[in-house]
Amino acid sequence: MHQALYRKYRPITFDDVYGQQHITDVLRYEVEHGSVSHAYLFCGSRGTGKTTCAKILARAINCKAPKNGSPCGQCAACREIAAGTATDVIEMDAASNNGVDAIRQICDEASYTPAMLNRKVYIIDEVHMLSQGAFNALLKTIEEPPEHVVFILATTELQKLPATIISRCQRFDFHRIDVKVIARRLAYIAEQENMALSEDAAILLARQAQGGMRDAIGLMELCGAGGSDITAEQVRELLGLSGYDAAAKALTYVAQEDIGALFGIISDVVSSAKDISVYWQELLSFVRDMLICKYAPDPAAYLDLTVQDLEILTKA
Repeated sequence: MHQALYRKYRPITFDDVYGQQHITDVLRYEVEHGSVSHAYLFCGSRGTGKTTCAKILARAINCKAPKNGSPCGQCAACREIAAGTATDVIEMDAASNNGVDAIRQICDEASYTPAMLNRKVYIIDEVHMLSQGAFNALLKTIEEPPEHVVFILATTELQKLPATIISRCQRFDFHRIDVKVIARRLAYIAEQENMALSEDAAILLARQAQGGMRDAIGLMELCGAGGSDITAEQVRELLGLSGYDAAAKALTYVAQEDIGALFGIISDVVSSAKDISVYWQELLSFVRDMLICKYAPDPAAYLDLTVQDLEILTKA
């Protein structure tokens, strides 16, 4: 059975996690020095490594021979957790289990010692989806947890969590991953998979992912599904993007007050397969990037663009 590339290349140690060194360094230190917290809160936009780091931390905590704070990947505990067969590591999606009964069951089970591992680890994804009653039920256990239990809460919407929950967790903010970092990772995966990926296409895919590594890898796999070379033009076509040349032409018509030609471009976008909302977003991005090119001494330091797009912006 085919395995999606984002799963195949999911990091298995803290060293493999891209763009979150400010978090992985702390987690590695805590595991190495035996100062693991009783509750963690991982927050940030999707695809930035929250669940991945939670699973790595669960393995590292229970690893028989951790290496520099990372799981060895060879011991029985590491293999069982990686395979999803470890009964002492419980993953729960709060989006579909957000009631008070589900949390009460977790709190009741937490009082029992682990069956096989050193610590029981509860990973609750999308924790902001819990009901108020469920948060109240969880609060008591997080306030006074058993010594053998570690809670790892993950959320994309921190503002929806009660302050009482946030204050009792060690909080880590996952940043959007830099475009250049994502592009390098895509190039590596493409090389491993014998996929022809151009540099411009890698940058374009990384920009469209908006800081999410998982989304970028998924988009690359989609673009390479036909077995052909992955070019910037192919990415634009598949994702319904018009490109900076089309945006430059539209804004030129605006400057010339050529309303007829401008409506002609909009008509072409509407009648094509492209999403008009995506087109408006491209126009806004182009205007913003034009301002940066006009006033910044070194636009390339602030803009993650292909050489062709940067040339179009400079001439606009």
